[in-house]
This record gives sequence, structure tokens and C-alpha cells, in this order.
Amino acid sequence: MGTIKFSKERMIPMAESYAGKIRRNTIIKQHIVDVAAGRSPADLVLKNARYLNVFSDEILQGDIAVADGLIVGMGSYQGHVEYDMSGRIVLPGFVDSHIHLESALVSPAELCRALLPHGTTTVVTDPHEIANVMGIDGIDFMLQATENLPMDVWFMLPSCVPATPLDESGAVLDYRAIDPFYEHPRVRGLAEMMNYVGTVAGDSQVLEKITAAQAHHKKIDGHAPGLAGKDLNAYVAAGVYSDHECYDLEDALNKLRLGQYIMIREGTAARNLDALLPLLTPKYADRCMFCSDDKHPSDLLEKGHIDYNCRRAIQQGADPILVVKAATHNAARYYQLNNRGAIAPGYLADFAIIDDFDSFTVQMVFKRGKLWYDGQVKEFPAPEIEKTLLDRAHDTFHLPRLKLEDFRDPRPRAVIGLVDGEIVTTDCGYATKVDLEQDILKIAVVERHKSTGHMGVGYLKGYGLKRGAVATSISHDSHNIIVVGTNSRDMAFACNRVVENHGGIVVAEDETVTAELPLTPQPFGPVRRKLTEAFPLRAVQTFLRLEGGFRILINQSFIFHRSSVKITQEIISAAKACDICVPVQPSFS
Repeated sequence: MGTIKFSKERMIPMAESYAGKIRRNTIIKQHIVDVAAGRSPADLVLKNARYLNVFSDEILQGDIAVADGLIVGMGSYQGHVEYDMSGRIVLPGFVDSHIHLESALVSPAELCRALLPHGTTTVVTDPHEIANVMGIDGIDFMLQATENLPMDVWFMLPSCVPATPLDESGAVLDYRAIDPFYEHPRVRGLAEMMNYVGTVAGDSQVLEKITAAQAHHKKIDGHAPGLAGKDLNAYVAAGVYSDHECYDLEDALNKLRLGQYIMIREGTAARNLDALLPLLTPKYADRCMFCSDDKHPSDLLEKGHIDYNCRRAIQQGADPILVVKAATHNAARYYQLNNRGAIAPGYLADFAIIDDFDSFTVQMVFKRGKLWYDGQVKEFPAPEIEKTLLDRAHDTFHLPRLKLEDFRDPRPRAVIGLVDGEIVTTDCGYATKVDLEQDILKIAVVERHKSTGHMGVGYLKGYGLKRGAVATSISHDSHNIIVVGTNSRDMAFACNRVVENHGGIVVAEDETVTAELPLTPQPFGPVRRKLTEAFPLRAVQTFLRLEGGFRILINQSFIFHRSSVKITQEIISAAKACDICVPVQPSFS
């Protein structure tokens, strides 16, 4: 299972004594007090700022002074660096209360570059996906990959590895495996308790994880769509304090009335903002915060991040002050991040500066008093990751070569029905063979972690594939290989090609690679520029919708196939001609 490698050297120098630390911080404190009192110039002053006070629910005006990365005062100040904020509104930096960084399909540093222009300065992540592949090494990988970024990344420890007792993942993590990570200064608690069935049933292994988190005085997040009645009572009584799986208002209110915080989710696949907008009223808003859960860079390019949630909510009639508090202060308060989420003395100088509430366009972003975005993101180095972790991340496939016969099964199998735009599925009965006229395809899940040879075979309705097969190892939450195809031969070929590529996505037809995702990472910024130079994003997405409802993942220039392998290949080829193919990193696939 590996060993925990996070080092306290990264937290604070071990050679420094307690008295030495007090002396050092006292000197900093004296400087802060001198600046706040007007005896010394500030490091930074935002002049003539209109800013949101989250404590009084007012828009106030004045200079905002910053010293040593902290807000020290509002009023009239002079500073070594000054910016005129006339005509703009200064807000606290936005907080994403629940996100899986791996779902972005790019490295944490690249995702940081994508989020900063949208005003996000803090995220709370659950490294659930990589932990299901690499175990505790995956958690340590993500801790190292997020150190010293110009965006604060806090962690909730994965509660369900594997996601369910039926899953076969790359690791099994009980409370003992994750317990040492609670000592890390960026760990806030236990992430979404997806096993609500086990929680309600009183499963000892599930309750051990909750009890251990509480013993460390940490938060426990929830994941219980549709849970109600006495079962919901039991879930909350166990110690689960929040939920991001509220699909309608009744579901959310049931949980809010029992004391849970509601994370209003607007991700790429699951979008609940419109349904939960009635919560953003004085009666309920203090118990609400925003999250993205799973967000593809394609969404970031077209819509935005937490800023999109704010913009849409305001456009739908919500009070801008309540909306911004859900994007900032409420999440900070829930996770006890006591020095952020507000513009007040002693808080971090994290600012998202917008033009106005109507358009809600982010113009500038400051993190700890440093300007990181003013039309473009300032450069910063990617964190270093230990070689042993990198090597392991690039070698996570262990399974024999697959053959056509492996996918043949004459017995009746269940047909899973896809629901367009939703993550839920329907029961479409049983089938014994592929039926293209009825849009019934074969689907298989292939275990890839431990060479067990296990495979699950069934049928899928609503995918739209007419020829060939599509295979991917990006498959929440255990990340085994999932393949959909019109015939067993192409399914075996596509799976084997995914393994040869150490992960990713492959489109195949007649045992030939029609399109695949290579594993050479490229930065997010250049990809965006090249893409927009080649063809307007909205035009491409409109074309895709007209041609059968494709979803284009701009971050990796991969077109998620929904109709025609030929059309998919043509679009991928066009993207490659522009040199904009951005693959998923093997550690996350």
C-alpha cells in the first residue's frame, strides 16, 4: 500500500524553536499593527474601492490596505504599491467547497492557472480518484502537487476507497491508513461519505472512519442523494455535516432542516444550481455554499467556475450579497478557514475584483496581496513531486492482454439506459446481443489494478455509437477500464491500446486506432490560445450539438463520442493540426 511521505520540513523548519517562532511572528505582527495604525505605509493599497462587507451585508467604500499578505485596514491609506479601484467592486476570493482536482484531467498547477482568472483563490479537494488508483501514495502525490501554488488547496481525506464494497480499486483504505494524514496542516477532515447505506446500517468500518475524524476534531462531508426520513436522521446523527448531492429543493431542505450545510453544485455533468436557487434567500442562504465537484476545463473556458455560479444566480434574481457570501464567507466558516472569506482586518488579502454584479466579470485577482491575474495569469513554477511517486503514477496498469473471446457472453444481461445531461441511469430490461437499430451496445468493465482477470459485461442504451468501440480508463470512481462497442473484436483492441498507452481514451474501428489520447501534457493557457485562434469555441460547440450532441473536452482536445467515429476523428484531427492535443496525465487515468 505504500508509505506516507509528507514531510514536516514543508510545514515549518524543524530547527526553529518555539521561542524563535514567537519572536519572528511578533516582528511581523508589529509591522502589521504599524501599517493598520497609519504609522507605516502599506505593502499594497486598493484605492477608492467599493467592497463587500460580509458581516454587515453592505457595499462600503474606502481604501483597502495590505501588509504581509493580510488585510490590515479600510479607510484612507498610502502604500508602496497602489491600484485605483474606481468603478470596480472588490470581493473576497472565491472558495470552491468541494472539488476533485483529478476530474479536471490536468495537473493541479495547470488547473490553478485555469481557476485564477475566475477569482477562485481557495479550493477544498477530495483526492478520491487518485486514491482509488494509488492508495495513500495518491494522497501524498496530490499534497505535493499542490504545495505553494498561488491558490490554497485544502484536503478532505477519501472516505470510500473503494467507492463501494463491490468495486475493485487499486487500494483499500481503512481509518488506520488515512489517520496519519490528519496531522498534515492542509487536511480539514473526512471527504464525502458516499457509503450512506453503510452509515445508516451502522457498519463498523464506516463508523470507525467517522469516529476517527471526530477524534481529530475534523469535519465530515456527506454524499447522500435522496436520503430522507429516519435514514437521514441516522446519517446526520453519525456526524455528517454537509451534502453536495441535493438534486432538488425538497432534498436540500430535508437536509438543511437537520443541520447540514448545503453545497450547491454546478459541475460539468451534474448541475443543480437552478433547482436550488430558492435557497439563496435570507431564510436559508447562511447554510449554503458553492461547489463544482467535477469540472472540465471546457466548462471553464465557456462558462467559468464559482464566478459562473454567482453570475447565473444573480441573473436569476438572487440577492448579489447573499450570492457572494455563498461563494466566499459561508464555505470559509464551515471549514473553519478563519482568516479568509471576508474583507476585514486580519483576513488574507485574497481579492476577486469584478466590473459589476450584472456581468460579474473578473478583472483582477490578488492572492495574499500579490497580483496574480490582470488579463493574464502570472507565471509560477509547478511544485516538485518525489520521483518514486511519479514513477508509480506512470505505472498503474496490471492486467493480461485481452482477447475477443473475453467479451463474448450469450447469457441475458441488463441494459443500462443513459439519460442525456444526467448522471443517473434507467433500467431498460435485458438483452443478449448488440442491436444497433435499438441503440443497444455492449459495455464492459475490465479490472486493471491487480491482474485479477475480472470483467463485468452488460449492455448500454442511448450512447449512439454505430461502428467500432470507445475505451477509457477515466472512470469514476475505481478507474477500471470501461469500454463500449458494437463488436467484441474492436472492444478488445481498444482496451489493449489503452493499456499500451498507460491510460487515457481510445476510439477504434476495424482493429485500427481511429483516434486516441496521447500522454504528452501541454499547458492549459497555450491550448486555449491555439484553439481560439483556430476556430471560435461557441461555433465548434454549436456544430457538435447539431451533429449529434457531442461533448467536446477542450482541455485535451478529445471529443467524447456520441454518434459517429468518423466525425469524431475528423474533429480530433483538426485539433491535432493546430497542435492542441492535451492528454490526461497518467497518474489520474
